[in-house]
Amino acid sequence: MSTQERVGPPSEPDFVVVLPEDGQTRNQDEEWCEVVCDGRRRRIRFHDYHDVYGIPRLYEHLIYHRLECRSPQVIAKLLDDVLAARGSDPAELRVLDVGAGNGMVGEELRKLGVDAVYGVDIIPEAAQATHRDRPGVYDGYLTADLTNLTPDQRATLVDADLNTMTVISALGFDGVPPHAFAQAYNLISTPGWLAFTIKEDFLRERDSTGFAQLIQRMRDEQLILPLAHERYRHRLSACGKPLYYFAYVALKEWPIPEHWLT
Repeated sequence: MSTQERVGPPSEPDFVVVLPEDGQTRNQDEEWCEVVCDGRRRRIRFHDYHDVYGIPRLYEHLIYHRLECRSPQVIAKLLDDVLAARGSDPAELRVLDVGAGNGMVGEELRKLGVDAVYGVDIIPEAAQATHRDRPGVYDGYLTADLTNLTPDQRATLVDADLNTMTVISALGFDGVPPHAFAQAYNLISTPGWLAFTIKEDFLRERDSTGFAQLIQRMRDEQLILPLAHERYRHRLSACGKPLYYFAYVALKEWPIPEHWLT
């Protein structure tokens, strides 16, 4: 048994998304669906972004429509509320959007009135999807490994004079690792703004990704000044259960020391 829903306007290839109905609860990075597109039926893991972004509108339909993801809107509102409370203008922000994917976070930042947004993602298909679906959202979009930037890539980001970093739904799993997070954090100015979301499991003591230790150490040693946080439902799982994340907004007060990274 499975549920099916046909989507896609006449101007785009139709596809059918089939979610499993076996009642099995899978780890978030093991969830999958089947997609029927152009007469071909494929099983695609949600985190196989190379495949997901390759089908126009599949990511939006699956993650945001079917599974009701709210993360870009939640972090945008939290950031907007903090800026308003501190009398700061969103137009003054120059954002590095890490793990930018297909540009949905960049789109929300533009709605706030952010002056400049630069995206970076290690997956080439993410940049292709952004240029296809949301042209003009980013002032620049790099396909890059933040832990191994080329001289030209680093110069592009330094010249952008960035003062804000966003990382939305990309921490943990096989997305943005702690070392990449730290490198990106050190690219923005001091003082600066930090806004990110993270699965609540990755902030617990038994977390094996390294984020719980890194964020706690940044707080303890006053590298960041937390300003707001919110626990919220990130999205539904494939079997309909809520997945909870935390959204954070903080001030960057000091860079991460180099010896932390080695």
